[in-house]
Amino acid sequence: MIVQDTNFFCDMPNDMKYLRDRNPPQNFLEQNMIFVLPERLRKFRRNLFHVRRTQADATAYAPLFRVRCITEREPVPEGYDGPFDVFPFYTNPTRKRRRTLDYYVLFLFQDKLSYVKCRDALGQVP
Repeated sequence: MIVQDTNFFCDMPNDMKYLRDRNPPQNFLEQNMIFVLPERLRKFRRNLFHVRRTQADATAYAPLFRVRCITEREPVPEGYDGPFDVFPFYTNPTRKRRRTLDYYVLFLFQDKLSYVKCRDALGQVP
């Protein structure tokens, strides 16, 4: 996988959760979600992005927008249900007008040091 304008990225951990808006507006579903980060990843909350496959290249992805995040210790905001498991929510691609839209949530990094620190916190092997 290639992410445009990004040197390094990491996948979400399996123990991540999300909150769902009780009365979601009619826009992009993920804009109405708040992701709950495990405490060990609190320093990387600004690095979590929604990305999607580009039209031009089947292996290239483009960042859409930064994910709204809280940590496990923070209280659930008013008007949200959860927390719910991120997986299997993100195991099924979204379908729109007979096309499959390929979306992911990834930690994106420009520098290798931040990437290595996040990868270590995630427990991922290089």
